[in-house]
Amino acid sequence: MKTTDGWGGPGHEQRYRERVLAERARLRGSAPEFMAQQRRVLADLLAFNAETAFGRAHGFGSIRTMDEFRRAVPVQDYAAHEPWIERMAAGEENVLTADRPAAYFTSSGSTGAHKKIPVTPRFMKTTFFPFYYAAWAPLIESFPDVLARPDAVLNLKHDPLTAPPTTGDGRPHVGASQVDFGEKFGEALSAEPGTAAPWATLPVPVAADAHLDKMYLRLRLAVQSDVRCLIGINPAMIAAVPYQLNLWWPLIVKEVRDGTLGGVPYGVPAPERAAELERLADYFGTVRPAHVWPRVRALFCWTTGAAALYLPRLREEFGAGVSVLPAPVAASEGPVGVAWDRHPCAASLVPTASVYEFVDAERDITPGVATLLPDELEPGRDYHVIFSHVGGLYRYAVGDVVRVVDRVEGVPRVTYAGRSGRLNAAGERLREAQVIRALQAAAGDTGLELRNASCRVAGPPGRAPHYRFAVAPHTPWTEEETGRFARLLDSRLGEQSPGYRTARECGHLSDPALHLLARDAFQRDWHEAVGSGVRPTQVKDRIFRQDPALWQRLTGVPTTDEEEPKRS
Repeated sequence: MKTTDGWGGPGHEQRYRERVLAERARLRGSAPEFMAQQRRVLADLLAFNAETAFGRAHGFGSIRTMDEFRRAVPVQDYAAHEPWIERMAAGEENVLTADRPAAYFTSSGSTGAHKKIPVTPRFMKTTFFPFYYAAWAPLIESFPDVLARPDAVLNLKHDPLTAPPTTGDGRPHVGASQVDFGEKFGEALSAEPGTAAPWATLPVPVAADAHLDKMYLRLRLAVQSDVRCLIGINPAMIAAVPYQLNLWWPLIVKEVRDGTLGGVPYGVPAPERAAELERLADYFGTVRPAHVWPRVRALFCWTTGAAALYLPRLREEFGAGVSVLPAPVAASEGPVGVAWDRHPCAASLVPTASVYEFVDAERDITPGVATLLPDELEPGRDYHVIFSHVGGLYRYAVGDVVRVVDRVEGVPRVTYAGRSGRLNAAGERLREAQVIRALQAAAGDTGLELRNASCRVAGPPGRAPHYRFAVAPHTPWTEEETGRFARLLDSRLGEQSPGYRTARECGHLSDPALHLLARDAFQRDWHEAVGSGVRPTQVKDRIFRQDPALWQRLTGVPTTDEEEPKRS
């Protein structure tokens, strides 16, 4: 799709802008009849896939209403879909969908195992592309200069593969950011901003799983461009940029001066730019993206979940006037919500994408659990997300929890609140979203700032367990501040979770403990995870770290060496 005549070739920018704004307009235009649109989506997926193995097994041909669909198909997670998906991946046709998958998206899930998410042409046309184009509307509408040049955007998630891994039927098994939608699905305008930059396809050989090498090479090239926007989707990728610039700074400056890329001659030496970069670092005593790219105007990533703890300060690293626009609420399995405007976190459900159902976040997901439809949701409450779409996922419990913000034109707007997993050492059933809100509240109570946090349940056998929090403060905390934060966090957790409050009152949980980490501890941990071969898009913030190895990697403390919490 790249050409030598600008981003996507003559007229591409205007055509792209028109497509993006038109798709958003179509989605907004369907808002007044949202529930009617949901019924049409259900009718379409039932008719299209009625003669598949799954459709015949569940009587798709005779289903006419949402209630009949609920009775015929149980709520299912990936494990329940997996046997059907594996049949497709082995080459069997007409299993979950009437059209064959063109690819399979990877998704790491909570266990780290790679899922296979079937991606069919019909899914892309009716579910994915309308949402995908509309997602870019607030960015290009408010910051049109990000499309002016191919190198105006540093797209951190773009990771093309020349020889992708495949499933048994020969289809690519890759991340969504590794698929050329133009080639696979005939969408000539589908290239994201930044995917035609000089660093988008690296000009030097690099192994497919050498993710840190690729990140270094892209930063090395980008420091010589006037970057206006960074796209990360996963905010941990954007949080890593200041850390990596400082980590690699001497080598970056040397290569700029020498005209090399990864030690190989590339372009022409740029001693003046190298000297300018050195002066900036010497003057400020550190390297910030705002120094390297003083005209950055926007960041595009998820803004909720754990990111809500650190995004306000992270934004300052890129410049005082930089805006953060929310990436869509979505998973590899399908879209949930897309922002229609510049609201800092809220995304409207996508009327044409899927049939949406929800379950109160305090309830367990079971095959027969009662569900709510979008018109039954209440602002200020958390819900598990369940969706069904023509791509072959039916009443699929994606494992995400969203919080309803409000309604716009009758459509619920939601934010990502966290994963649906719980920690439950003493009946507290504590969720990620509750921990994040408690951390935010305790920080607000004390005026303290933290760059990130994680927690696990600790305690020796025979003693009441406790929650141990690993916290990276923005600036050093005194002992008194640390103790007060711990007490207030305990109180705020009780406000968020009645189960936690009861467990504390009954003595089934003892006092929480704080383990203070270095300021850049979470960035170092992220860097190490990527260095182990995990794709950057899949190394996400983890509020819960019950895995002893992951806890030790972050804190440096083996779980067997953890101290009992100090009583305050």
